[in-house]
Amino acid sequence: MTSDPDPSDPQLPGADDVREIIGFVPLVEAFFRRGPSEMPEELTEIFQAHGLTGRHGAVLPQLAASGTLSVSELAARIGVSLSTVSEIVGTLSRAGLVQRQEDPDNRRRTLVSLAEQHRPAVERFVAERAAPLLRVLATLSPRDRQGFAAGMSAWAKEVQHY
Repeated sequence: MTSDPDPSDPQLPGADDVREIIGFVPLVEAFFRRGPSEMPEELTEIFQAHGLTGRHGAVLPQLAASGTLSVSELAARIGVSLSTVSEIVGTLSRAGLVQRQEDPDNRRRTLVSLAEQHRPAVERFVAERAAPLLRVLATLSPRDRQGFAAGMSAWAKEVQHY
C-alpha cells in the first residue's frame, strides 16, 4: 500500500511546470535584482543611509499609485501585520521618504503619504520599473489578468514566510 506524498516535503517539479512557469522565474528575478542599481541616486542614497530594503520599497508603489493610505490599508495591501507596517512606515518617515499624519476624521488612524520632496523621484522609479509588467498586462484579457493576479498573490503569500 502506497501513501500520498506529504505536501510539506519538497517535490521535484514536473517538466510541464518547469517549461510553463518555473523556467521563467530566473529571468524575472534578474529584472528585480537590477532594481537597486536602476534606482535614482537620490533614492539610492536614502536607502543606503537608512538601511532600507525591499520590504521598505514595497510601500512606495502603493503610495505612489494611491496618494494617501492608512497604516491599516498599507498592511492589507502588502500582506503584513499592522505592527510590521507601522515599523516600516516609521523607518521610512525617519528617512524622509514618507509623511505621517493623524486622520482628521478619526484621530486613532494614521495616514501615510509620500514626502513631497521625494515624490517625483519615487513616481518616476515606480513608473520605470512597472512599465514592462504593465505592457504585458495590457495584452491580457480581463480573465487572464485576473488569473495572473491571483497566481502572483498566492505565490507571494506562500513565499513570504518561507
